[in-house]
Amino acid sequence: MEEADIADLMRLTFMVILKLSGPLLGVALVVGLVVAMLQAVTQINEATLVFIPKVLGIGTTLLFLGVSMYGTLADFTRYLIDRMVATGGS
Repeated sequence: MEEADIADLMRLTFMVILKLSGPLLGVALVVGLVVAMLQAVTQINEATLVFIPKVLGIGTTLLFLGVSMYGTLADFTRYLIDRMVATGGS
């Protein structure tokens, strides 16, 4: 395997990581900011208050985007296996 092939695989791997984690991290960030703003306005300083809305937000995101995320991961896995078979496993 050449350096260019490894660089291409690394780039593709990081793109898959961003596609899979981006929506979940974005939802967690937005929910955390909204709850933090509500806590600042109401002066309720409870550290565990943000946990349930984040879990619900991430769960909802997984409910809507889970099939797409699975498809992305399955395609990437098939691509890696095809590459291993094409190079003879080395």
